[in-house]
Formats: sequence, structure tokens, C-alpha cells
Amino acid sequence: MTDGTGYPSVVRIEHNASERGRLLMAFEKHGMDGIPLWESRDGGEHWQFMSNVTDQVHRKDPSWQLRWQPHITETPRASGDLPAGTLLLSANATGNDAQHRVSSEDLQLYVSRDGGKSWTYRSSIIKGGGRPEDKDNKGVWESNVHILDDGRMVAYYSTEQHKAQGYNQALAHKVSTDGGKHWSEETLDVAIPGGVQRPGMAIVERLADGRYAMTYENIDGPNNGQVFIKFSRDGLDWGDPQDHGEPVMTMSGAWPSACPVVRWFPLGGPEGVIVVSAQRAGGGGDAGGRSLYWNNASGRGPWWEMPAPVQKRTGNIHAGWTQALLLQDDGKLLHVTSSSSADAPREEARNEILYRADTPHFDRYEAEDAARTSAVAIGDMKASNGRKARLGAAPEGRLRFEVHVAAAGRYRLRVRYAEVGLPGMPTLAVNGAVLGKSATHDEQDGWRIAEVSASLLPGFNTIDVDGGAHALDVDYLQVARADGTSDSQ
Repeated sequence: MTDGTGYPSVVRIEHNASERGRLLMAFEKHGMDGIPLWESRDGGEHWQFMSNVTDQVHRKDPSWQLRWQPHITETPRASGDLPAGTLLLSANATGNDAQHRVSSEDLQLYVSRDGGKSWTYRSSIIKGGGRPEDKDNKGVWESNVHILDDGRMVAYYSTEQHKAQGYNQALAHKVSTDGGKHWSEETLDVAIPGGVQRPGMAIVERLADGRYAMTYENIDGPNNGQVFIKFSRDGLDWGDPQDHGEPVMTMSGAWPSACPVVRWFPLGGPEGVIVVSAQRAGGGGDAGGRSLYWNNASGRGPWWEMPAPVQKRTGNIHAGWTQALLLQDDGKLLHVTSSSSADAPREEARNEILYRADTPHFDRYEAEDAARTSAVAIGDMKASNGRKARLGAAPEGRLRFEVHVAAAGRYRLRVRYAEVGLPGMPTLAVNGAVLGKSATHDEQDGWRIAEVSASLLPGFNTIDVDGGAHALDVDYLQVARADGTSDSQ
């Protein structure tokens, strides 16, 4: 779409009748021109530049600009004197020293009452100082603003202002009772003692059961950049700040890493589906960060991967800093991210903002994410997520899937597999009971589908895909209601 360093944030206007349905996007752009604001009036098919939102506090100081980590959202209800449908843009205004290096930060909040055409400075959430590379800096970063049910506004952010207390970086929040004009004292949400680990980039999302979910990266932790998720009943009490929460992780041990974004969508059952994007991955996941991680059990149990609609390029660690996901009316998932450019993959200033919509498959469980016995994950661009599991022959070879379904009933189990030189087919078992022989048919590129019907219990079911007479390649297990209805019906 355009050059942009990264950090895209997208909102769909839903609470302003005259503007309903418009999409607005903000992101970082190299330079000192402010935060670019783009709009789409056709659901994300096409985008047009609107304006740059600039620093109104330091407007006469060329060393300051609204530059980094934008978050754009809409008030779903009144907050102070701000009516429902007001747009909020929070971002980091930075000040440079005489050597043009960042030395000061100011997490600012702006509001728009006319659909993003004009913006007014509202307040400073918190100010910080020090060069980012200095070990003793007092920086503040990465604001994320939400409106609670009672209209109070909450701003979550990262802070380096507690190093003397033993926290290299912490996650915190402040509350405003007057629509973001004034802010409360700070509360720490995640703070790991020892002066090494750096939890950062908190993103908060509301779930179907009313709880709030927070994802964050744990830089310099035991697994550098590993993404964790915490839950809160009210968006304010996140439990013991020294508690990491739970890792976002597949059964095979793959985990998203760095710059996570969490979203909830009303798909795949009454609990919906939680989706996490990240810049890269560890534990055997795709290091290029081209997968999304999902869970349809409100965060319980294992996570599963699916290919992200945008397959971003690698080459620049500063690409993919936050990503935007939006469910469209046609059921497709709009994905916006930054990627390194093809002709200058190591130049941050040449990063590109890319977008694409695709149909998500939240009934497809990738074989490389299953627990493996006598099996190994290997790359294959002809597989659905660029990887597959090579499954050893019976009786040792086994892939175990812990699958969550909303309701008991008959389900259709489909396994996409390929023979490895010698004939064979997998055997399936559900909750320990071996199923009958599967029906099979051929697909393209040498893949085959084995299909069988089985009864599943509500909640979690153990589905084993066992090896055949010889080694097999397994792409995925697909689980769908036998009557063709969705799991939510």
C-alpha cells in the first residue's frame, strides 16, 4: 500500500451513524511528519491517505513529533464529555536531543468528533525520558486505550520508570473518569523482578464472557520474546504483577514471539475464537511470523496455527511491529501488517504496509502443532501452513490433537496426508476408541484426504492420528459438524 515503518492500527467506525462502516488506519512512518491516517470506504479493499496527525503540544519545536506506536479506537459508549462514536488516537510523541537521537517521550491522547477529519489534543497519559538504548532510561512506550462498561477510560502502556525497584520494564495502566482529560496514579499489571526481563507491548481485548485478555511480549525472559496471556474480570485487576500468566503455545511447543496483538471474534462456537499475531516465533514455529495463533476455548488448552492472510517478507526485525486484524461482513479476516521491502529488506525506512483479507479456517488443526511421538515437523510450501508432520509407521508413530468443540454430536474428521514412497494410510482414534476404516480420495500435489465420522463430547476431546504401515506426511486434521452446521449452532 505505502511505505511505513510499522505498527498499524485499524478501527471500523460503528457508533457514529453518519460514518458507520468506514475503516481508519494509523501507523508509524519514517521521519518527522506525524502519524499517517488512511481511510477505506469499501471494507478494506482500497485505501486513501487522509492526513498526518501531528504533535499539537510541541508544534513549534522541530525536535518533537507524534511518531511512534499509534493506537486508534472508537468509544463504544460515552466517556466523560466524549459521546459514543468519538475516535481516540494515542501515540508516542518523542523529542530529539542535539544529535537527533530520541531523548524524551510523551504518550499523548487525541480525540476526533468528526470521523477523523480533525483531531484535538486531549491529554498526556505519562511522560518519560532517556535514550531508548540507555540501560537506565525512564522511557514510556506502547499505549493501548479502552473504555470500560461504566465509561471510565483505561490506558495500558510499558514503562521503564521502575528500574530502581528491580523491574527492567513493566506493564502498567492509568484510569480516567473524565474521558481522558486527567489520569489516576499508576497501577502495575506485569512486573517481573530481577532487573532483566522486559514485559512489553500490552494489548487488551474483551472476550465473550465479559473478561479481558492481555497479551504481551517477554523480552529477555527464559524464551526471548515469548508471548504470554493474562485475564482480568474488570480490565483493572490482573492479579499478581509478578505472575507471567499463561504462555500462548501449541501442543508441540511452538510459541509466538514479540509484538503480539490479541483479538476476539464471534466465530467457531459460543466462546468465539481468540487470535494472536506476532512478529516471529520460537519453539519450532515460523521465525518469519507468518502464522496466526488461535484458541476456541477462551484461552484454555492448546493453541493452533493458521497461515496469516498477509505472508510478510523477512529480513528486518523492525517489520511486523503490531498487526491489525478485523473481521469483515463476509466472514473474511482483514490482516494489515508491515513487511520489509523486496529490494531493500534491511532498510527499516523502506518497510511497506501490506493488507489482505482471507477466509479463516478455525476448524483446521495443523499437524505440526500436535503432540508428536515418532514424528517430526518439516517445511513444505505445498502444505497448508508451509509445514507438515512426518509421521512414523505404526505402532510408534502418533500425532495427538486436543480439540475443543462446543456441543456433543457427530463430527466429520478429515486428515490430509501423503504417502512417503510406500503405501499406507493413518488410523484415527477418539478419546481412546479406534475408529473404523476411513474413506479416502485424492487431492492435488500428491495429497490425499482420509475421512471418517465420529461422536465427540462437549469440551475437549483427544483425537489421535496414528501411523500406518509406512511413514506418512500429515498436513492437518479438520473437524466439522457432520450435518454441515457450524459449531455454534
